[in-house]
Amino acid sequence: MMLDILEELDVSAIEEKYRQKDPRGTRPYAPKMMVGLLLYGYSVGIRSSRKLEKATYEDIPFRVLTAGHHPDHTRISEFRRKDLDELEDLFLQVFQICQRMGLVELGNMALDGTKVQASASKHKAMSYERMLEEEERLKEEIQQMLEEAEATDRAEDERFGRENRGDELPEELERRRDRLEKIQEGKADLEKEAKQGRAEEVQAKADRAKKRAESHESKRERKRSETLAEKWDKQAEQLREEASGQVGAEAGDPETPEGMPKHRPKCETDGTPKPKAQRNFTDPDSRIMEKGGEFLQGYNCQLLVDKANQIIVAQGVTNQSPDNGNFGPMVEKGADNAEASPEAVLADSGYWTRRLRRRLKRDQQHPDTRPF
Repeated sequence: MMLDILEELDVSAIEEKYRQKDPRGTRPYAPKMMVGLLLYGYSVGIRSSRKLEKATYEDIPFRVLTAGHHPDHTRISEFRRKDLDELEDLFLQVFQICQRMGLVELGNMALDGTKVQASASKHKAMSYERMLEEEERLKEEIQQMLEEAEATDRAEDERFGRENRGDELPEELERRRDRLEKIQEGKADLEKEAKQGRAEEVQAKADRAKKRAESHESKRERKRSETLAEKWDKQAEQLREEASGQVGAEAGDPETPEGMPKHRPKCETDGTPKPKAQRNFTDPDSRIMEKGGEFLQGYNCQLLVDKANQIIVAQGVTNQSPDNGNFGPMVEKGADNAEASPEAVLADSGYWTRRLRRRLKRDQQHPDTRPF
């Protein structure tokens, strides 16, 4: 079955990357073989690259898939990391093959999310309030140490003479400076992200006001909405300009898949982060999330599954902890993958929002339109 599926997969994008490399290096394993090893391993619940390597020696299905080869676990993990974008495209190809085989009925579908630990510790996160406090504390300590270093240099110059070196910064001072730079960088990124989020909120208000200005039955309300729309458009543009002028790291804007909701730090009306807004220094896009009564630094992973044969129709990852806001994008993604709309989607109450209720009400009135 897996061998038949591999024959149908298009791995030309991965093969093209290999063709562009210097041919004098070590000969790579066949991309289709590596893809088959990962797909089959993940489908039977083996995620560890070391366990996959071990399986190529001990399990007959893996020995058949790899044709007697035994890729090292470092090669397996490197293949996954370097070809991640291409492997994501293979997910859609596998789903379409399952669909052609009649395994996808698009009847009752189920949607749910789970929190997954990021490669970062929640203890490496810091709130905006603490960033401000730490910045001031470190500045005072550095200033004090510089003054002490200057006094020491003067005393040593008098004692040993100017020809002896004594101008190197103490190691402790270097550590504090590095920490201060890291905190200032994270603080700037948090301020930039907060302003971007506030600009999006204000722009959304402006867009809603424009719609009221065009469609409201009251002339007075249309005029009022038009004035508000102009005001909020200017405010949003100003916030975007301020955000673009922030000096910080390259991040600042989480790389969330298109259409999926993303977390924005809570901020004041002027776009300044609220004191409790946090940012992680190791993985800035990840967020602290609750799972099973415990908190982890991670992401919210979403799956839309065809219940008949347990085929994954769509998947997504967001750094927004609540599930609400994910229902529409995930159903839309599933409909795009299957090129058809599901008959029903089951989801828990965590996905329910007022916006979703309005959309469902609209769809009941216009049943011929797509759900989202």
